[in-house]
Amino acid sequence: MTTSVNPVRRQKTASSFSGAADRWLPKLVLAPSVVLSLVFVYGFILITGYLSLTKSRLLPNYTFAGLDRYRQLFANDVWWTSAANLAWFGIPFIAICVVLGLFVAILLDQRIRAEGALRAIFLYPMALSFIVTGTAWQWILNPGLGIEKTLHDWGWTSVTFDWLVNPDKAIFCVVIAAVWQSTGFCMALFLAGLRGVDAEIFKAAQVDGASLPTIYWKIVIPGMRPVFFSVLLILSHLTIKTFDLVVALTAGGPGTSSSLPAMFMYTYSFNRGQLGVGAASSMMMLVTVIAVLVPLMYMESRSTRNGI
Repeated sequence: MTTSVNPVRRQKTASSFSGAADRWLPKLVLAPSVVLSLVFVYGFILITGYLSLTKSRLLPNYTFAGLDRYRQLFANDVWWTSAANLAWFGIPFIAICVVLGLFVAILLDQRIRAEGALRAIFLYPMALSFIVTGTAWQWILNPGLGIEKTLHDWGWTSVTFDWLVNPDKAIFCVVIAAVWQSTGFCMALFLAGLRGVDAEIFKAAQVDGASLPTIYWKIVIPGMRPVFFSVLLILSHLTIKTFDLVVALTAGGPGTSSSLPAMFMYTYSFNRGQLGVGAASSMMMLVTVIAVLVPLMYMESRSTRNGI
């Protein structure tokens, strides 16, 4: 005697299984990445935070020492020089990248000839590592090899461009190299945002008599707030973590005139046997990231809620 399965019940079972798979499959796929992030990102942040409260020197020492390492850090003149350099580097770097990236993106948005080739040229620096960029710009800015020597060979012997060996201007050499490498990336993000603007907006504004610069300034650019948020967030992150570019370009010199917090952290953690101080400086860098990230995220979420 044969029994037949109710087609309705079979359909419900298959539907239930499909629904469970849709709910759990993404979680199973993402679970390894989440676990690895929890261990190797947030787990090590917690370990570093605890090391900054210990007596660690050349090797980890888990004896609790309170805020001694932070007091030692804040009494270190090199740390304050690095913190000041972070502002001298970060503010011009972010401002120039945003302005140049937006300007180039607007030019490319006019559907000019050879747009693809120009995009590739502007994006090419992003394919290089910061070590390569720093080394190349060290040659270019070296008074005995680069721009100054070339101008002297051409007869302009009165021209001087010794920023690389000038303690007051060395940090701006880092700005120049960083802007050269990152402007193309900003251009790509802005261009993607511009290409998402409805062409009818331009036509309607031009019918009303608005010029092209006015359309961009008063209509298009204000509507690209999410793109600006992404660009500022990425550039701020690059600013705070910049290390290899400084090592290759100036090695933090002359003296400590171009040292940044990331370089200070590396030097004191691994070269000077002050692991606790290095951990404290890395935690201060984390605080700086949070201080930049939280206001940006708040402003973006507030704008989204208000429909701006």
